[in-house]
Amino acid sequence: MAVGDIDAASTAFMMVCMALVQLMTPGLAFFYGGLVKDTSVLTMMMQSFVSMGVASIIWFLFGFSLCFGESLYVIGNPFSYFGLQGLNVNEALPDMSIPGLLFAGYQGMFAVITPALMTGAFADRFRFKPYLAFIALWLVFVYAPWCHWVWGGGWLAQWGVKDFAGGIVVHVTAGFSALASLIVVGKRHVSEEDLEDHDRPHNVPFVALGTAMLWFGWFGFNAGSALATGSVAVGAAVNSEISASVALFLWLLIDWVRLGRPGLVGLCVGAIAGLATITPAAGFIQPWGAFILGIVATFFCYACCELRKRLGFDDALDVWGVHGMGGFMGTVLLGVLADPEECGAVEAAPNYCVNPGQVTASIEQVGKQLAAALLAAVYSVVVTLLLLKALNVCMPLKPNNIGGLDLTEHGEMAYHSPVRQYIQEPKKGGSESESVV
Repeated sequence: MAVGDIDAASTAFMMVCMALVQLMTPGLAFFYGGLVKDTSVLTMMMQSFVSMGVASIIWFLFGFSLCFGESLYVIGNPFSYFGLQGLNVNEALPDMSIPGLLFAGYQGMFAVITPALMTGAFADRFRFKPYLAFIALWLVFVYAPWCHWVWGGGWLAQWGVKDFAGGIVVHVTAGFSALASLIVVGKRHVSEEDLEDHDRPHNVPFVALGTAMLWFGWFGFNAGSALATGSVAVGAAVNSEISASVALFLWLLIDWVRLGRPGLVGLCVGAIAGLATITPAAGFIQPWGAFILGIVATFFCYACCELRKRLGFDDALDVWGVHGMGGFMGTVLLGVLADPEECGAVEAAPNYCVNPGQVTASIEQVGKQLAAALLAAVYSVVVTLLLLKALNVCMPLKPNNIGGLDLTEHGEMAYHSPVRQYIQEPKKGGSESESVV
C-alpha cells in the first residue's frame, strides 16, 4: 500500500472504535455517579460530560498538534495542524491506512476521557468553574507532553518505550494527578450522622451500567489502538476481555472472603482494574500474559486501595489505586510479558507473534518501561500541584451542607424528595461557602 492510501475496512473499523471510546465518557459518568452520594451524582456526571466539550475544543484548535505535530522535542508544534488544517478524509498520515482526520478524531476521544478519570478522586471537593480551568490547563501541561513523548514520535518513543493504548499517557498521568489533587483539596468534611454512609454508593445499578459501557467502549480503546483492522486488533480485544474477566472474578472472591458476601460494586471495580492494567500491553502480549495481568491487577490494585485508606488519603473512588497503579504495573510488566526475541524481526517472525517488530521481552525493556512510568508519575504529581496552587481557589467546605454540590453548583437534583430543600447559592461577599475548590 502506498503512503497516503486509505484502506476501507480499517477506516470503517476505526470509525466504530472512535464511537466506542466516545461512549466511555458517559459510561464513566454513570460509574462514578453511582458510587457517590445522591447529593453529588449530577456534579460527578457533569464533570465527565463537560470534558467532552472542553477537551474537544482544545483538541480541535491546537491539542492534536501539541501531541502529533512536528516535534519541537519537548512538545509538538501547535501550528502543525492548527484547527485540524492539513488533515483530510482522503489521505492517510505516514505509516497509517486510515484518513488523517479520522486518526485525529479517534485520538481526541482519549483526550476527552483522561482528565475526567481524575474526578473520582476529589468527589465533593471541586467547584465547577475551577474544574473547567484545571482540566484545560492539565491537558496542555500534562496530557499533551506525555502523548507527544510516547505516541507522537517524541524522545521516549525514540528511546523504545511502548504504551499500546494508554497505560502511561492515560492511566498513570490521570491516576497520579488525582493523587496530587488530594494534597490540595484535602479530605471531605463529613458530619457525624453521615460518617457511616458517606462512602456508600447511592445507586449500584448505575455503577453496573457504567461498568458495562466502559467495558464495551474499552474494545475501541484497546483494539482501536492498532489503528487498523487485523491481527493486532484481534489480540488486543481478546487480551482485554481475558484480563478484565479474571480481575472481575478474583476481586469478587476477595470481597467474599473479607466481607462474608459477594458484592456487585467490588465485581465492577475489579473489571475496571483488569482493563486499566492490560491497556499498555494489550497489543503486545499473548492471551496467557493477559491472564497473568488479570491476576496481578486484582491483588496489586486491591492492595493499593487498602494502602491508600491506611495512609489517610481521601481518594473517594480509588482512582489512584485502580487507574494509576494498574496502568503503572501493566506498563512495567509489558517488558516481561511481551513476545520473545524471535518476534523482533517482522519478516522472520513466527506466526504466533502478536505484534512482530514492535517490542520483545527483556530486562532492558523492563528498565525502560519502569523509568518512563516513574517519570510520568512524578511529573504528573508535581505539575498538577503547581497548577492547582496557581489557581488558588481553595475554600472550606461547609460540613452541614445537606444540599450537596448538585444544588449549590448546578441548581438541580437527581432525586426529588420532600425531605430535601433547595439551598440558595451564597451571595458574593457572604460569609458562608459551600464547596472546596
